[in-house]
Amino acid sequence: MQYLLMIYSKESGWSQMTDSERQQGVAAYHAYTEALKKAEVLVGANRLQHTNTATTVRLVDSKPQVLDGPYSDSKEQLAGYYLIDVPDLDAAIAWASRCPGAAHGIMEVRPVWSAPYDTPSAA
Repeated sequence: MQYLLMIYSKESGWSQMTDSERQQGVAAYHAYTEALKKAEVLVGANRLQHTNTATTVRLVDSKPQVLDGPYSDSKEQLAGYYLIDVPDLDAAIAWASRCPGAAHGIMEVRPVWSAPYDTPSAA
């Protein structure tokens, strides 16, 4: 089953680190990503740009309303994610616990819902 491991952290945290701390952080994420690859559970991953680059779209009276920035304010922002394929929630939680993001932010683990239309139909 696929799970999305979402990394929430303070955007300003990176800029407040020393060069040495940033290098250690990059190395920790690289090692974590390599461990996921070696275990053959990594489906995809990406780091997200800061929230000031976000665009929020919603419908108001059936017309799109486009706003700059994220939808809501919070202490932590969605900074990146890992999409993994593991047997169950316990395995997903174990991988989330190993992510460097768990040490400096919050990890949200959410199962991916495969909609029926994602499955090819038999012809």
